[in-house]
Amino acid sequence: MALIVQKYGGTSMGSPERIREVARRVAHHQRLGNQVVVVVSAMSGETNRLIALARELNPDPDPRELDVIASTGEQVSIGLLSLALQKLGLKAKSYTGPQVRILTDSAFSKARIVSIDEANIRRDLEAGYIVVVAGFQGEDEHGNITTLGRGGSDTTGVALAAALKAEECQIYTDVDGVYTTDPRVEPKARRLSSVTFEEMLELASLGSKVLQIRSVEFAGKYRVKLRVLSSFTDVESDDMGTLITFEEDDMEQAIISGIAFNRDEAKITVLSVPDRPGIAYAILGPVAAANIEVDMIIQNASTDGLTDFSFTVHRNEFKRTMQLLETSVKSAISAKSIVGDDRIAKVSVVGVGMRSHVGLASKMFSALAAEGVNIQMISTSEIKISVVIDEKYMELAVRVLHRAFELDKAPVHETMKS
Repeated sequence: MALIVQKYGGTSMGSPERIREVARRVAHHQRLGNQVVVVVSAMSGETNRLIALARELNPDPDPRELDVIASTGEQVSIGLLSLALQKLGLKAKSYTGPQVRILTDSAFSKARIVSIDEANIRRDLEAGYIVVVAGFQGEDEHGNITTLGRGGSDTTGVALAAALKAEECQIYTDVDGVYTTDPRVEPKARRLSSVTFEEMLELASLGSKVLQIRSVEFAGKYRVKLRVLSSFTDVESDDMGTLITFEEDDMEQAIISGIAFNRDEAKITVLSVPDRPGIAYAILGPVAAANIEVDMIIQNASTDGLTDFSFTVHRNEFKRTMQLLETSVKSAISAKSIVGDDRIAKVSVVGVGMRSHVGLASKMFSALAAEGVNIQMISTSEIKISVVIDEKYMELAVRVLHRAFELDKAPVHETMKS
C-alpha cells in the first residue's frame, strides 16, 4: 500500500461536475489500495472574487483580514469534495490548514510553512479515510489564519507529502505534463516523460507556468517525487504525465530538455556611470530596498572610466523602478541618463546535458541570427542560456530554437520504450 498526495487546482475544481470527476479519480486510486491525501484549491476565479470584494469595501485592506477572507475559497472546496466522495460510499474527512496544524510564520498573504503536525491525518488514513486538505493556508503561532501566496496550494501538497513521507506528490492541472515548450506557441512541443528537479527549477523560474517555483524548491529540499498530470484525461492515463525526479542518466538525458520564455520583463540601462568599486550597489541597493526584484544584470566594459549598467525587472515594476532611479540614484552617481524598454522578452534553453556538451550557445545564437533576431542581453548558468530580445520576436525565437535543438524528436531511450 502506497501513500500518495494529490493536489487539484482551481480549474479541476471549477464546477460541481468537475468536483464529481475529481472524486471519481480519487476513489479510483484508493481502490487500487493506496492511502490518499487530497489537497485542493478554491474553485477557479473564487479567490480573485473574494479579494475584489474585500477591496471594494476597503481599497487598502488589513492583511490579516484579507487572509481570513481569501482562505475561505479552499474551505468551500474541501467540504464539497468530501461530500462528493461520501456520495460514492467512501469515508472522507475535510481539514482546513489550521485543523491540520500547518504552522506558518506571520507574513500575511505570503506566509511560509514552519512545521506540520501530521498525527491527525495519519490516524484518519489508518482508519480508512480519504483526507481532504485545504491548500494555500495555515495558522501562525498566535492563532491567526495565514495564506501562502501564489502557488500556495502546490506548496501545501508538497509540504504534506514531505511530512507524511509519501511515495509521490501528484499535481493535477489542466495540462497533462511538462512540455518542451508551450504548445500554444510551438504546436510540435512534446510532453516529457521525466525531467530533473534542477531543470524544472530553472524552467519554473524562467517562465514555465506548469509549476510554481516555490513548490519545486520545497520538493527539492525534501526530496519529494513530483508528477504533473491532467485531471481532464482518462484516469487510466495517471501513470503517465511527467515525473520530476532527482535521477540523471547522462546516456539517456537529452542535451536540451525545454525552452522557457517570459513576456513579463522590462530592461533598464543606466548610461555613463563612473566605473568604480561600489557602483553596482549604488544602483541596485535602492532598488532592493524598495523590494523590487532584479533578474538579469550586465555591466559593459569601461571606456574612459565610464560604463553602462543594464538590468531587468518585472514589467509591473518598470515605471516604479524608472522613477526611483531618476529621483534617488541618477544625480547621486552622476549618470548621463536612464533609458528603459518594457517591450522585451526573455527566452531560455534549459538542460542538464549542457554540462557535458560544448557549442550550445553558438548553436542558439546562430539559429536566432539566421532569423534576424537581435540579442540584447545574455545570461548563462551551468544548465541554461537566457537571452533578452524584442518582444515581437519572442514566438519566432521559441519555434526556431525548438527546431534547432530538435526538441520535437523523442530521445533514443523514449523511442525504445514505445
